[in-house]
Amino acid sequence: MMGAGEPADQAAPLRGIKVIEFTHMVMGPTAGVILGDLGADVIKVEPLKGDNTRRLTGSGAGYFPMYNRNKRSIALDLKNEKGREIALQLIQSADIVLENFRPGTMAKLGLDYDSLKSTHPRLIYCSLKGFLSGPYENRVALDEVTQMMGGLAYMTGLPNRPLRAGSSVIDITGGMFGVIAILSALHERQTTEVGSHITSALFETTAFLVGQHMAQQAVSGEAPPPMSVRQSAWAIYDVFQLDSGERLFVGIVSDSLWYRFCEEFELGEWAADDSLSTNAGRVVAREHLLEAINRLFSPMSLQALSDRLDRAGLPFAPINTPGDLFNDPHLTASGGLLPLHLTDGDRAGQQTTLPRLPVEFGLTKPPLHRDVPQAGAHNHEVLSELGLDADAVATLIQDGVISS
Repeated sequence: MMGAGEPADQAAPLRGIKVIEFTHMVMGPTAGVILGDLGADVIKVEPLKGDNTRRLTGSGAGYFPMYNRNKRSIALDLKNEKGREIALQLIQSADIVLENFRPGTMAKLGLDYDSLKSTHPRLIYCSLKGFLSGPYENRVALDEVTQMMGGLAYMTGLPNRPLRAGSSVIDITGGMFGVIAILSALHERQTTEVGSHITSALFETTAFLVGQHMAQQAVSGEAPPPMSVRQSAWAIYDVFQLDSGERLFVGIVSDSLWYRFCEEFELGEWAADDSLSTNAGRVVAREHLLEAINRLFSPMSLQALSDRLDRAGLPFAPINTPGDLFNDPHLTASGGLLPLHLTDGDRAGQQTTLPRLPVEFGLTKPPLHRDVPQAGAHNHEVLSELGLDADAVATLIQDGVISS
């Protein structure tokens, strides 16, 4: 399914690349949806009843629709010998395998890299795990587990009250790092004609993201406090409350921005004050400046204040909720949201819009090739590409190897 007015061959640099995806939850599907958005043919292998992620509620209810567009689905029993044979045929026809199951699971099925590389030396096999090689490598992890042990929850929360980030940021970023490695392996394969086994992991992803705070400690000699109580590097870098009850974040992170701010709001006395001419000087006066700016801003409407900050070229942002993005004027006008249909739950069949891959090729955004699939929606199509006729597919359904 294409987005309106979008030619199929635009912004699809991975067209011709085939991916077999054995994943669930967020990290693995994120890698798959990025490859699919970039034009790869991604075939998602699900259990006969469909990926359990489809049935999550609460904060997990959005996982499946967000991370499984631009994929075909085949519902296959991998515990059945015939099911494993089909999985092997799919892999033999593919360039890339994605998997994010517990360590050892794919080996038990005979679908691990070591079992496949001799018959498919060009295969690029990406494992998305909790940990890279080392003492923890066989431990099971989750996004929140590694946020806690990697220091991100400490940096996000209040003192003595660690708090996970408000998105599955480690799962998502870990999937992105997996794609970076896959693209590197594809490039290398052009020269060597040999694939490779690559791994991306949650814990090391968390360590990479908090590396800036590790470096801060190395530079300053002091352990960084949580961001909730940090000493800001800039004097004006805060949320301001308006009389309307609305709030706005404003950041003034350079001397040139300071003078633009003073000019726009006719603060000539501040602009002429040498003690405020540098950020260091403004940090000393931070408490006084914030009180005065809050008095300046509070009577204004959010729109009027936003217009003036925009005119001055200052960084600012209203404090939105995720739901506000459905109607964000920039996203809606620029095509930053894709029209999709929900496949599971009480609202199955209803249309929504969800964020595109956040890149452009020139001025073209990656299109929607396929809507979110029903479990097993492409059984017949995928199996026919493997050479199975209708009678063979009917037998597989009768034997409980694939869903009907």
